[in-house]
Amino acid sequence: MRASVVHAFREPAAVETVPDPRTPDDGVVVEVRASGVCRSDWHAWMGHDPVIRLPHVPGHELAGVVAAVGPSVRAFEPGDRVTVPFCCGCGRCEPCRTGEAQVCDDAYQPGFTGWGSFAQYVALPHADLNLVRLPDALGFTQAASLGCRFMTAWAAVHVHGNVGPGDWVAVHGCGGVGLAAVLIASSLGASVVAVDLDGAKLERALELGAAHGVDATGGEVVAAVGELTDGGAHVSIDAIGLAATCESSVRCLRKRGRHVQVGLLLAGDENVSLPMDRVISHELQVLGVHGMSVRHYGALMRAVAQGAVDPGRLVGRTIALAEAGAELDAMGRFAQHGMSVITEFG
Repeated sequence: MRASVVHAFREPAAVETVPDPRTPDDGVVVEVRASGVCRSDWHAWMGHDPVIRLPHVPGHELAGVVAAVGPSVRAFEPGDRVTVPFCCGCGRCEPCRTGEAQVCDDAYQPGFTGWGSFAQYVALPHADLNLVRLPDALGFTQAASLGCRFMTAWAAVHVHGNVGPGDWVAVHGCGGVGLAAVLIASSLGASVVAVDLDGAKLERALELGAAHGVDATGGEVVAAVGELTDGGAHVSIDAIGLAATCESSVRCLRKRGRHVQVGLLLAGDENVSLPMDRVISHELQVLGVHGMSVRHYGALMRAVAQGAVDPGRLVGRTIALAEAGAELDAMGRFAQHGMSVITEFG
């Protein structure tokens, strides 16, 4: 098969011919029809994730068709159209047994713990637990745009943030996951304040339903959000993953507000200083999001089918597999406007 292979961190990935993946006994091999290029892939390419072993094939936002099934698989067969959460559960540990496979004790993550979907085929274990069927009306590009960014944003806004009509939501960072959060929160009847350094991204957030955009270059984000929301956001989301945006997000909350951390805090920002005096005095909640359990996909798929949200609106452009390496490099400059999705694999 053809795959985009990383041989050295921070060096250009090259498309090569590599062996096809073997089918796991309880898993499947999926022919990839679409794969998003995500900032988490950039972190892997940069060497920020210690689980990566070179040579490596990135990619975890995938949609495709089951090409082969292992002998223990019961629920899927060749030809099924599927996607998968980026964190595949084992089905044995306590989190999996309680329906929270996104925090599995022995998780398999395509594009991280194993080779991913920047390739014509990808192997996925524990298929009966992890695979999600795609509705016939949902195209592969749109399905790939669901995860991890869109489904993580859904978890952040809907599952953890518990956003509802009339809430104020501040979204810090208008990349793929941030714009998804804007779209989802506004669809739930919330008023969204989008925060970013890039004027074009703020304009895009307004197009997707944000009530206000705040230019972060002035450094007065907390004051601006407080004024626009008449006292602070009910829910504030750090969709970037920096110490500064994390702290700013917490400080943007009104009393009893909820901070949701979505952006990965890596490369020196793993440990941040939070205003715990404010967390206590305001009774704030600090919530982490690591993807979304399979059990929540039903609600997400229904929202997409009913037209309440359209993840396809977040796709900035489609690219060929040969362009994946350059796209990863561009991630470091925050150059993307919307999601980029690989759709040509030949």
